[in-house]
Amino acid sequence: MTKAIRIHQPGGPEVMKSEDVPTPEPGPGEVLVRHAAVGLNFVDVYFRSGLYKAPNLPFTPGMEGAGTVVAVGPGVSEFKPGDRVAYGTGAMGAYATERVIAAERLLKLPDAIDFQAGAAMMLAGMTAQYLLRRTYPVKRGDTILVHAAAGGVGLIMCQWAKHLGANVIGVVSTPEKAELARANGADHAVVGHANLPAEVKRLTGGAMVPVVYDSVGKDTFMASLDCLAPLGMMVSFGNASGPVGPVDIAILGAKGSLFLTRPSLATYAAKRADLERMAAELFEVVAAGIVKIRVNQTFPLSEAAAAHRALESRQTTGSTVLLP
Repeated sequence: MTKAIRIHQPGGPEVMKSEDVPTPEPGPGEVLVRHAAVGLNFVDVYFRSGLYKAPNLPFTPGMEGAGTVVAVGPGVSEFKPGDRVAYGTGAMGAYATERVIAAERLLKLPDAIDFQAGAAMMLAGMTAQYLLRRTYPVKRGDTILVHAAAGGVGLIMCQWAKHLGANVIGVVSTPEKAELARANGADHAVVGHANLPAEVKRLTGGAMVPVVYDSVGKDTFMASLDCLAPLGMMVSFGNASGPVGPVDIAILGAKGSLFLTRPSLATYAAKRADLERMAAELFEVVAAGIVKIRVNQTFPLSEAAAAHRALESRQTTGSTVLLP
């Protein structure tokens, strides 16, 4: 049997129940993985709450994990029992001691990266990769704005963008998180977003920024637009404060012929070749120590509800992992 967190109906953290389920058998093209660590992400909250609709009920949440291959299904030749692996894309189901996953979504984890870092870095790290390298390719000398700069994605982005030669303005919710963001590459850390455009104007000498990376959503959307220079790009990639409401696209023209995009890791990593390139670049910067994965909280898998409460109340910094 396998222990798994199951959700029978959307709701608060209390709807997550630890249950015994039959250990799955890998089918054609699938791999059975025994988890050493499971990543916690805001997308898990979106599915749990019903903001994002799960494909079926009941379901096991979780998008990323790391562990060891136990068995492979027919047609799988690139993995074998005992391989160290990690993943951050594909079907949900990570909140379990063991799960099957399509081999095409699985990646071999370098020996230089431990399981907790592997579980914490796949979704957040590959998100940072496509945001910084593809959605808006950050160039040396760019000044960029990163919301939730002390979170899992934010800390990776601050470090990576600094390595790329950018000047980083991080937005955080507390002075303590401001210190953490600055320690991880942010040149400036702004607490709160009430006066954000004015602060960005001051920090940039009136030039504003060419790109804003906003994972907060409803509460920061308009302030983010007002931080952009003409022809700037608004990258909205999360809903931590709730979904952004309907937008009159004419406002983009009025505020400087702005670009607006809503990217997703699923799209950027849909092709196996892209997934492998993204992961290789992520593994390279982490193994070299350019980007350090900050696993600042761990919870037993059975206490997933407590982990969700901590994440939603902004009590966490960096990455959080669940330990089976």
